[in-house]
Amino acid sequence: MKLRLGTRGSPLARVQAQSVRHALLAAHGWGPDAVEIVEIRTTGDRVQDRALAEIGGKALWTKELDRALLGGEIDMAVHSMKDVETVRPETIAVAAMLPRADVRDRLIGADSIDALPHGARIGTSSPRRAAQLRRIRPDLSIVLLRGNVATRRAKVAAGEADATLLAAAGLDRLGEPDVGIAIPVDLMLPAPSQGAIGVEVRADDVATRMHLAAIGHPATEACVWAERGVLAALAADCHSPVGALATLEPEGMRLRAEILSEDGAEHVRADRTGLTGSPEEAAEIAQDLLARASPRLRGLFGH
Repeated sequence: MKLRLGTRGSPLARVQAQSVRHALLAAHGWGPDAVEIVEIRTTGDRVQDRALAEIGGKALWTKELDRALLGGEIDMAVHSMKDVETVRPETIAVAAMLPRADVRDRLIGADSIDALPHGARIGTSSPRRAAQLRRIRPDLSIVLLRGNVATRRAKVAAGEADATLLAAAGLDRLGEPDVGIAIPVDLMLPAPSQGAIGVEVRADDVATRMHLAAIGHPATEACVWAERGVLAALAADCHSPVGALATLEPEGMRLRAEILSEDGAEHVRADRTGLTGSPEEAAEIAQDLLARASPRLRGLFGH
C-alpha cells in the first residue's frame, strides 16, 4: 500500500506535509515508503505581485490540489487550515487536523507595534492584519507584501517595507522560533484556523479517512470548526477583515471573534465562554457582531 499526499511546494508546505507523513507512519507502524509526498504548484504560489483577494482568494491555494485529489492523482491533500475556503465541495472532506501550533502573529522588524516609527511601512497582503494594525496605529502605511516566509523576510531586509507580520506557527515549523516578536491575541486576534494543519480526502474514500482518523487531534478540530463556523455565518470572504480564536477551558469552550472596517476605524468584538462549540453558537456570535456593526462594516460581509 502507498498513499500519495499532495502539498504545495513552498518550504513551509513541505515541512507540514512531512509532519503529516511522519504522524501517519508512527500511528500505524508503516514503513517509510507507505506515504509518498507529491508536490503540486498552485496559482497562489505563481502569482506574487497582487493580493489574493484581487485574483481569486483562498481558492488559489486549493484548486489545483482539489483537482489532483478528485482526479485520483493523490489520495490526500495537506493544507494550512486558514488557507482553506469556508465553503468546500461536498466531494471533499477534512479527515484530520494535527495538534495546533502557536496561533499568534509575530512582528518582524521592530520590538513592538508601539515601537514602530511614525508612518512606518508595514508589508502585508492580509486584510485582517492591515485593519488591526490601522486600528492600533492609524499612522502606519500598509504596503502589499506577498511570498513565502523567506521571501517576505528578505523584502523587509531589502527595505521594501519597514516591518511585516508572519504566523508564529510557520516560523516555528521552519525552525525559527526566535524570529520576530509575538503579538498577544488580546491585541491582535489571529485569523480563524491559524496554526492548524488539516488533511483533506475524497469524501467517499472511507479507507483513507480511517487511516487519517488515527492522527486527528480532537481539541484542535473542535476549536477550528467553531472558528470556521463564525466565518461561515458571517459569509466572510478574502476582503473581510475578521479574527477568531476558540480555546478549550475548564468551563467549556471560549470563543473570541472580531470584525473590523478596512481602515480599522470600526471594530466590533465578541467574547463568549462556557460554549459547546456548536454551529448554532458560532452563528449567534456572528449575528451579534453584525447587529452591532454599522451598515458600512456589515457591507464587508455577505449580509
